[in-house]
Amino acid sequence: MQNYLDFEKPIADLEGKIEELRHLSDDGDINIAEEVGRLQTKAERLLRQTYAKLSAWQKTQVARHADRPHFSEYASALIEDFTPLAGDRSFAEDRAIVGGIGRFRGYTAMVLGHEKGGDTSGRVAHNFGMARPEGYRKVQRLMKMADRFRLPVITLVDTPGAYPGIGAEERGQAEAIASCIETCLRIEVPLISAIIGEGGSGGAIALAAGDRVVMLEHSVYSVISPEGCASILWRSRDYSEQAAEALKLTAQDLVKLGVVDDVVPEPLGGAHRDGKVTIEAVGDKLEQALLELLPAGPHLRTKRREKFLAMGQKGLA
Repeated sequence: MQNYLDFEKPIADLEGKIEELRHLSDDGDINIAEEVGRLQTKAERLLRQTYAKLSAWQKTQVARHADRPHFSEYASALIEDFTPLAGDRSFAEDRAIVGGIGRFRGYTAMVLGHEKGGDTSGRVAHNFGMARPEGYRKVQRLMKMADRFRLPVITLVDTPGAYPGIGAEERGQAEAIASCIETCLRIEVPLISAIIGEGGSGGAIALAAGDRVVMLEHSVYSVISPEGCASILWRSRDYSEQAAEALKLTAQDLVKLGVVDDVVPEPLGGAHRDGKVTIEAVGDKLEQALLELLPAGPHLRTKRREKFLAMGQKGLA
């Protein structure tokens, strides 16, 4: 059953009528197949019109859609012989971040990403994709391992942000994220990142300080959530829609600003309507980036650092 967002109600009504008609038989007064075809055309036109003019807040809702493909689905479809590697060798295993070695389209790679979980029990088990310090220390360990064995690193980002609990703060959440970003900038192998849903705050940047950063068309990437921004600036979450517009968190805005490198188109109606097509499109973009970066050699790390240092410099001179 399709889960509809608030702004998709007219589409939901039309598609509901189509399903009702499909369960009817012709009664002579109306040609059911013809009516279904007419309504399908109308629904597709409405879907196309709606998604052609999504606001930043609506894109945020699409990016959070529970049915969007998660890390586990990407790993299953794109990575052969995926072998998960667990733990930070210091405190515990954090299931909000999954990582391991596998083969991506013929290349052995280290693959890491946030896992939100596909149902209620999965979301609880994976802490809704919000990692604790041990998760970021696991990322550091696996990235350093990849560097040692000269394996490219692929990261898939989908998190509301790092876990803000007291225990996480006591165990050094800020230091763990900062060290993770430093590791991203230090390794000498290709690092390719894809924002597949939410790219929330430092929890996302910790995995996304890469040579190439791509975003799905309706994903978002920001230093803070719209709700958090509204709570700080307007003292009320009621202004989340205005905050989303001001944050410039959409893929289209971030490409213009030079924060990300490319946008991966999604199927009509969002990634949640056709996960298989979405995953293949992301895989193609990751493969293209990998082929471009593998010959880069020893200057890769320097170029990566220069890329991030140059952000925000336009217009300052």
